[in-house]
Amino acid sequence: MRLIILCLAALLVLIQYPLWLGKGGWLRVWDLDHQVTEAERKNDELRARNAKLASEVQDLKEGTGAVEERARYELGMIKENEIFVQIIDPNRKSTFVAIPPPPVKDDKKKKN
Repeated sequence: MRLIILCLAALLVLIQYPLWLGKGGWLRVWDLDHQVTEAERKNDELRARNAKLASEVQDLKEGTGAVEERARYELGMIKENEIFVQIIDPNRKSTFVAIPPPPVKDDKKKKN
């Protein structure tokens, strides 16, 4: 009787192995489900970015507002009869780096 129970238990374990750890087992399905979820999240982010870029392209093609905005902020352009006012925060550190002028070459020393 003990031998039959041991054989049945061994068969049960052998049957369960492919279900849990096999090619189409639960662990593989769980892993693939997480990969699909991550891919869908990334695709949603990329769709949102593409929609934003598409609307910006359409705005640049159709309207002058976006072109004017880019010219103002990126190129520092202003319209005629406008006054440019720049307010500098005294607490903010400057991001500009002073570059020393190049050394002056003295041609007189070379001639003598």
